[in-house]
Amino acid sequence: MLPDLIKLEHIIRQVANEEILTRFNKSTYSIKDDGSLLTEADLVADQRIQQSLLDNWPDIAFLSEEMELSQQQRLLETADQLWCLDPLDGTSNFASGLPLFATSLALIKKGEVVIGITYDPSRDEMFSAVKGQGAFLNGSRLQCKPSGFNLNKAVAIVDLKRLKPALAQQLMLNAPYKSQRNLGACVLEWAWMAANRGHAYLHGGMKLWDLAAGTLIVSEAGGYATTLEGEIVFRPSMTPRSVVISPDQQLFSKWMEYLNEFNK
Repeated sequence: MLPDLIKLEHIIRQVANEEILTRFNKSTYSIKDDGSLLTEADLVADQRIQQSLLDNWPDIAFLSEEMELSQQQRLLETADQLWCLDPLDGTSNFASGLPLFATSLALIKKGEVVIGITYDPSRDEMFSAVKGQGAFLNGSRLQCKPSGFNLNKAVAIVDLKRLKPALAQQLMLNAPYKSQRNLGACVLEWAWMAANRGHAYLHGGMKLWDLAAGTLIVSEAGGYATTLEGEIVFRPSMTPRSVVISPDQQLFSKWMEYLNEFNK
């Protein structure tokens, strides 16, 4: 039996509001070895969620962004069930006063995601999915749908900095879409695609905690997602994965056609 989704949502909502939102515009930051930012909110939320999960489900292992790589890899290799947590995705936004950040939690069981939660405390938006049971936003079912837009009129969410230089340059000089955005928070971008917010998405390399919950939420909402190479996005691995998404099947096909032409 899977953990109770309502209880999980309550834990994530409570911690995000009490430990992250209360520190917004008040928290200083440090720089990690990989160049990314770290705030007190990241660490406190991570510790509190880990403890709550341990108290309620002591038999499920725990992996977090804030762990050492060797420990993360060992957990992936040995755990039958595993929580995967990003306590605060969009830390750069958080530290810069931009209200685009979220907490994301996934349960990985026997190599596949079976529960996914992404919570945006700034908007009190809880995105969640259980495998085979659909995806929801604050209790209302999410359903991806045709947009009615052609690709040349579409709004795309694109992170250019992790793409191959030739593809990034092509997108800057001859983009196939109408306009471009970048939220700076991967887990929110997955959730927004599931909610039909935007038409096409591209990211050159996400880590496990950036994509785990989102892959299930988009899938359960009926959206379309692969890597740039056309592979399933989620793998229980620490190797970064590229991501292409659209809630619209026709747009997804056209978007992939364009990317396949220039991603060489």
